[in-house]
Amino acid sequence: MTEARLLICDYSYHSERFSHSYKSGLTSYLFRLQTEGSSRAYCNGNEYLLQAGDLLLLEPGDEYELQVSDEKNDGRMSSGDYYIFCDGTWIEDWWKRMSRQRVNRITIDDHLLGLWRQLLLEKRRGLEGENGELIGYLLRGLCLCLDRAITENKTTDRSAFTALRLKRFIEEHATVTFKLDEAASHVGLSLSRAVQLFKASYGKTMIQYALEIRLNAAVERMKYSSMTLEEIAETCGFASYSYFHRVFRSKYGMPPVKFREDQQQMTLPAELP
Repeated sequence: MTEARLLICDYSYHSERFSHSYKSGLTSYLFRLQTEGSSRAYCNGNEYLLQAGDLLLLEPGDEYELQVSDEKNDGRMSSGDYYIFCDGTWIEDWWKRMSRQRVNRITIDDHLLGLWRQLLLEKRRGLEGENGELIGYLLRGLCLCLDRAITENKTTDRSAFTALRLKRFIEEHATVTFKLDEAASHVGLSLSRAVQLFKASYGKTMIQYALEIRLNAAVERMKYSSMTLEEIAETCGFASYSYFHRVFRSKYGMPPVKFREDQQQMTLPAELP
């Protein structure tokens, strides 16, 4: 299996002047996500002003310097970021999959930050035994999520990008109770505009899409868990079992009890002659 090694993973916050440099060139890959405040990065003779949502991607050999200073000259400054140093054959192959800009503007979401935080925690626990393998898979997952975030943010149609952000919000929150105006507020739209945009973009309402996700999650739990149907309804975001029963029957043409019984019959071992 190709290798993805996590060398350093951490979060840094600076409220005073700070600088750090690798003028002789990096010896590994560096991923740095600015999450708050601002900083300046210098790479191979180019200067970049980094603000929240800016992802810096550097490769071995790149000259690199980071500076945190008082941009507004009012005595106040701050910079927060997650950063990773990594290497390995898998990372090299991943890097070559596309032409990579040094600075990429991406949307910071809970899923992406959650992966980054999980890597940080696992790194702090050490690299021994199975933990090293887990870190490798988490690092691969983060790289792929970064690619998706970069690709999505290159969308020139801002309405399509906003609709995609609505879709991602629903995917992340579908299995808990949420209000449509929370999704609209997340992307900076009024509720009516968010509803219209989503329907025009995906041919279904936000509620319909949320129900699809909830039903898919419920089916998986019915197939592969021993949870009661009431527990499944609750953990998949349905307000009540009666509502779950009604929606499920409308979708699959049978009540949840019958569906689960059929699935159990399909998985029973054949009787010996």
